[in-house]
Amino acid sequence: MTWLVAGLGNPGPGYAKNRHNIGHMVVDELCTRGGGRFKKVRFVPTDVCEIDEFGERILLATAHAFMNESGPAFASLARKRRIDPDHVIAVHDEIDLPFGAMRVKFGGSTAGHNGLRSLSSALRTPDFYRIRLGVGRPTGRKDPADWVLEDFSKREGPEVAILVDDGADAVLSIVREGLQVTQDRFNRSAPRT
Repeated sequence: MTWLVAGLGNPGPGYAKNRHNIGHMVVDELCTRGGGRFKKVRFVPTDVCEIDEFGERILLATAHAFMNESGPAFASLARKRRIDPDHVIAVHDEIDLPFGAMRVKFGGSTAGHNGLRSLSSALRTPDFYRIRLGVGRPTGRKDPADWVLEDFSKREGPEVAILVDDGADAVLSIVREGLQVTQDRFNRSAPRT
C-alpha cells in the first residue's frame, strides 16, 4: 500500500525556517533519512521524495502553492497515485498547542487551520491523519498570522530539532503500528524533556 505524507508549508527558501513550515521540515527529515531526494511530479504542482519503509511505499510531498491553497495539489497527487484519503498523513504547525507539544489524530475539524481546510476540501473528506506540531501562540498583541510566518528563534532551535525528529518518527509509527500506538507514544502537551 502507498502512503502520502503532505508536509504543509509555503514554497521557497524565504519561508523555509518559518513556524508555518514545520510540516516541510518533517518531510525533509524523512527524505534525508530514507536517502532519497525530491523530484518534480509531471502535471501535478508538487515535489515528491519516494521512500520505502517496512515494505510500504511512502510519498513525501510538498506543494508548489502556498499552504492555504495547497490542498488541490496534494489531492491531485493522491488521485494520480491511487492513494485513498485514509492513507494521507498531513503534517502541520498548530498554534493552539504549546511550543514543543504534539498531537496525532485521524479526522475531525480543521480548527481554523487554512492548510487543513484546503486539504479537506480537495480530498472531499476530513478523514485523513494529522500530525499537529505545537508552535504556540504569540505573546502580546502580535497577529498569529504574522507569528507563524516568522522564523523559529535560535533559542528554540534545539526543541525544533526534537519536534521535527519526533514528527518524522510519528509518521513512520502510523505507517507501521497504526493510530493508537502512535498516539500513546507521541501525544504530549509540552516539550519532550
